[in-house]
Amino acid sequence: MKKYAWIAVLSFALGLLLAGYVFLYLPEKNSAPGDVFAKAAAPAPAAASNLFASSLPQEKAPMDFVTIAEKIGPAVVRIEADRRQAAPSEGLGGDWPFGDDFFNRMLPQPRQSQPEAVVQVGGTGFFISADGYILTNNHMVEKDKTTRVTVTTTAGDDYDAKIIGTDPSTDLALLKINAKNMPFAELGDSGQVKVGEWVLAIGNPLGMDNTVTAGIVSYKGRSIDTQSYQDFIQTDAAINRGNSGGPLLNMKGEVIGITSSILTSGFAGSGGSIGIGFAIPSNIARKVVVELKEKGRVIRGRLGVQIRDLSEGMVKQWNLKSKAGAVVISIEPDSPAEKAKIKQYDVITQVNGEPVKNGDELRFKIADIKPGNKVDLTIVRDGKEMRVTAIVDELEPVTEKGQIASSEKDIGVSVIALTPSIARRYGVRTTEGLLITDVRQGSEADRESLVAGMIILEVNRKKMAAVGDFDDILKKTASGDEVILLVRRETDGSSQDFIATVKVR
Repeated sequence: MKKYAWIAVLSFALGLLLAGYVFLYLPEKNSAPGDVFAKAAAPAPAAASNLFASSLPQEKAPMDFVTIAEKIGPAVVRIEADRRQAAPSEGLGGDWPFGDDFFNRMLPQPRQSQPEAVVQVGGTGFFISADGYILTNNHMVEKDKTTRVTVTTTAGDDYDAKIIGTDPSTDLALLKINAKNMPFAELGDSGQVKVGEWVLAIGNPLGMDNTVTAGIVSYKGRSIDTQSYQDFIQTDAAINRGNSGGPLLNMKGEVIGITSSILTSGFAGSGGSIGIGFAIPSNIARKVVVELKEKGRVIRGRLGVQIRDLSEGMVKQWNLKSKAGAVVISIEPDSPAEKAKIKQYDVITQVNGEPVKNGDELRFKIADIKPGNKVDLTIVRDGKEMRVTAIVDELEPVTEKGQIASSEKDIGVSVIALTPSIARRYGVRTTEGLLITDVRQGSEADRESLVAGMIILEVNRKKMAAVGDFDDILKKTASGDEVILLVRRETDGSSQDFIATVKVR
């Protein structure tokens, strides 16, 4: 009997130890059914000392939906912008499947030239500091088109906002209002986000102020545009037009994304949310915000190559170890890549000793290098691995659709000032003057057969080096009078200059 008693006592003690281990060290497996907040995301890294709007370094406990909505809701604002844009045209219109002006943001030209009008667009933003800085989308407040931005808080207070800086490549913009002690949201670490975790979106969809929706992270690293610097977080939280620029929050109440675009069932007639929304990761926003605050724009590095991801056939034919890396399709003349003797078909596998997974990652890594700095590249050429060094130069900001020379008088064109880099981007040989990017239908320029792609070299026999030069002449010209343009047309390796006379309206 004593033997069995000792066995019973020993079994009971072991059972207590096992139960203690389960309850103390495996709390996520001990959660009650339905307790979706039991496991917190990993803590965000400590923020740099010069970065405002960053999360604090200490660990935060997860919260419930109600607490997050009450805490972050007051930091979310409604944004209304007066903007010059083409009048709506017939065609797909609102039935285009990507919402929030997706078509116009992702393609370099409008679908059809139309007379311009001032329209009001609405969306969302949120305070990222107590002194009135607001983060939102670039497509809400495009610099060259927006004439006024109004911010309305949840308390009902209206403010005129100043555009501090915009970045079309990430679709982010920074605004500022004259106010103090504003409630603000903190940027979390989007690198710690996991597919399947709960998220909340707060915004003003379809004009419904401070609407809160919940969902999960559906996918990470979604790419819907190969030209911009985006790495979207996909979510099924309900997002509609008007949510643009609002925060996507984790269960600690941290902003891990800025809602930007939606995929809709527009062709079926609804044009609303179908549970596929995209948010810009907070780790991208963190870098952009600092540069917009300090410089008004984002400065990125440029290598000067066109690249693509590797295919299985390339790996097999070129005897590569894996699909990791990016293959060089072409090299821009007089670029850092050309000077570093990089060649077509070279496969770039490392940047400064760090491996490159694909073309998108290569673009991000080069963009993060400051112009003038050296970059060490590991490449595979004809099956042999080698290293080259290039000196990165500056990638000029993307010019979306040109600039109207004057808000008061014009001839019906949008133009941008040519530089060698912009000339390469648009495929023209001329590197000075004003490139016509759009001609409005029915305008004076349209009547004179001017078209996009032509270059204005001189106006009234004065050389054009900047849009402001054109603006000055138009302002001094009376409505109904003509301006004399020296225009260049480039075709198939040759160019032809001609003179056009256009009335000012």
